[in-house]
Amino acid sequence: MQLVDHLVIGGGVMGSAAAWQLARRGRDVVLLERFAPGHVNGASHGASRIYRQTYDRPEYLDLAAEALELWRSFEGVLTLTGGVSHGEASPGVLEAFVARGVPHELLSPEAAHERWPGLRFEGTVLHETRTAGRLHADRAVAALQSAAAALGADVRHGVQVLSVTAAGDGVLVESSDGPLHARSAVLAVGAWTSVLLGRGAPPLVVTQEQPAHFAPLVGAPSVDAWPSFTHRPLGDHPWPSGTYGLGTPGEGIKVGFHAVGPVTDPDRRSFTAEPTQLALLQEYAAQWLPGVDPTVPHPISCTYTTTPDHDFVLDRRGPLVVAAGFSGHGFKFAPAIGRVLADLAVEPVDDPVSASHAAFHLSRPALQETR
Repeated sequence: MQLVDHLVIGGGVMGSAAAWQLARRGRDVVLLERFAPGHVNGASHGASRIYRQTYDRPEYLDLAAEALELWRSFEGVLTLTGGVSHGEASPGVLEAFVARGVPHELLSPEAAHERWPGLRFEGTVLHETRTAGRLHADRAVAALQSAAAALGADVRHGVQVLSVTAAGDGVLVESSDGPLHARSAVLAVGAWTSVLLGRGAPPLVVTQEQPAHFAPLVGAPSVDAWPSFTHRPLGDHPWPSGTYGLGTPGEGIKVGFHAVGPVTDPDRRSFTAEPTQLALLQEYAAQWLPGVDPTVPHPISCTYTTTPDHDFVLDRRGPLVVAAGFSGHGFKFAPAIGRVLADLAVEPVDDPVSASHAAFHLSRPALQETR
């Protein structure tokens, strides 16, 4: 049986960030990832994720600011394009921007459309001018793993974890590569969290989401000229949720609804777009994105793993650290979340969890009420 100091299970963006942060501290760390590099089975693949700071809660704002500086250290991962939010306003976000000095401006729908003619707007438009844009997901994961390996982490792909058992003296893991025993383990497996934790897992819902890329029309702004955008429609509307979008170089404009896909088993996914939702996404693009061709969508398939309150799980129970429930808005925070997970992993086993905000604890009421 192999003995290791720290084990990270799951090589998506969160597990990769945790391994990197542990390796930065000179810790002995092994990262196990079930699939090959660049796989599309989870939630960390593709070429575009939104980075932005449009939150009104300090725990998220703190993580976002920390992550921005860390992302800047990885070449070719972060592109700052600016970001816009429109529709139903959140006064708390504007107040947070003012209080924290986040560069921004407010625009009318007409002024915003004149600046970004590929988009149509409603309500006051909040423009996050210099701290929003896109992250290249595949490059981000690869960069975090490469940085971890350069610092001595043992990064292994193609190793499936079969069981995880926490004991007083560490964590015993059975894997396709044989058994391992670790002083502490970080479990960051996204949609497979409940599979490995069983009855001890927090309440999570796994859905198959289906954003799509739409090609810009001839004469429309180039993909790089589009800001990242979010829209919470005003009044009655036919859409199943708010929407988000951003430019994806080489693929078009990515647009999606949020956390409304069909519930799925991560090992039995169809990877096929649900026709009714895809049709609604095309209708949305036709109405609100005059700069794209809505008739030929190119669907994308990914998983969302969501908690009842849509907040993350970042907590430790004995020698096991659990990271889960990133629910469509976690990617932007990854290098900072990796730091939180590393803090948790090096805590003494009998020490109260202090490294993670209470909103992310397993014991919070929202997770207990649904059990």
